[in-house]
Amino acid sequence: MSHLQNELLQQFESIVHTRRYLHQHPELSFQEFNTAKFIAQELRSYGIEVHENIGGNGVVGYIRTPNPTKTIALRADFDALPIPDEKNVPYKSTVDGVSHACGHDGHTAALLGVAKVLQNNRDQLKGNVKLIFQHAEEKPPGGAKAMVEAGVLEDVDYIFGAHLASDLPIGTLATRVGPTMASVDAFTIKLFGKGGHGAHPHQTKDSLVIGTQLVNQLQQIVSRRVSPIEPAVVTVGSFHSGSAFNVIADKALLEGTVRTLNATVRKQIEQEIRAILDGFKVSSYVDYELDYLNGYPVLVNHEEQTNLVTALIQQEFGDEAFQIRQVSLGAEDFAYYLQQTKGNFFYVGSHDGTEHTAYPHHHPKFDFDEQALVNIGKVFLKIIEHYLIEEII
Repeated sequence: MSHLQNELLQQFESIVHTRRYLHQHPELSFQEFNTAKFIAQELRSYGIEVHENIGGNGVVGYIRTPNPTKTIALRADFDALPIPDEKNVPYKSTVDGVSHACGHDGHTAALLGVAKVLQNNRDQLKGNVKLIFQHAEEKPPGGAKAMVEAGVLEDVDYIFGAHLASDLPIGTLATRVGPTMASVDAFTIKLFGKGGHGAHPHQTKDSLVIGTQLVNQLQQIVSRRVSPIEPAVVTVGSFHSGSAFNVIADKALLEGTVRTLNATVRKQIEQEIRAILDGFKVSSYVDYELDYLNGYPVLVNHEEQTNLVTALIQQEFGDEAFQIRQVSLGAEDFAYYLQQTKGNFFYVGSHDGTEHTAYPHHHPKFDFDEQALVNIGKVFLKIIEHYLIEEII
């Protein structure tokens, strides 16, 4: 274990304290003003150069060195979710209906711990470290896209990010080469029919009935229009129509998501949805409005950097600690960084076998073994050691 790793271990209590403070004070996507200020203040207290309001509420810490060989970026996200905190813990959220139910508080605390260690040892670095603290990962269009457009990667050679994984035991880490997480699109469909009395359906254009037919037909896109060897999901998650038991609804509202791992399939599904709606307009005599949002792209890990992270995990934790991550149709806006710059996104096991840490991400009782934060930090430090301390350029 290197002296950087030892120094990180000595910071464990401080990292946990930071995580629990953030957990008690969560802020929703695009509203993380106080969280961003907290991060900036922490970085400045370490003596790190700070840039604020990057692409919105994004914060960047910059550790510069003379005559840098490379610039390596490390990223953490810091937004929370509109989910109540139902845990019985001293660090429970103090904001009603809002909680860090995905672990972003942990990601941020881990990277702040790494930042302090690197700043304390900056004289040993051969290159620069850019510490990217990103807002709004949870809500498309997301914070990553805006930060990239603001130029956060312009001088970056490689970028790395981590995510806690409640489905992996503590001490286990995972990643994979290539497509790893799906693209995510969102759609809202408004149907406009003709309402009327429940006793006289022939005088109406029943938006509720037409909406139920639409839901069924949307499901057939994946089962009958997309190749069965291409992973894809079309989910209608919200359906609202009608106001009384004896009134035929004149309007219906449907909201859903599309997930794919293939850009061609992604485009095909959007075209199929539009074609189905055009068909309903003709066959069912309804008008419609479609709001279709192309969200995060497919997250594609680069081979060289993924192989490096795999090797570093095995060196630090042992061969048995590494797993090849299964492809997920969940989404992550870290994908935008990987479209621009080579890098890797890896996963760090966070459950310790107890019920307390067994709940999945986005559950009101989600929590994790805080030792996982040190494991994130260890991998980040191994990456920096490889590129900026040990590697012979």
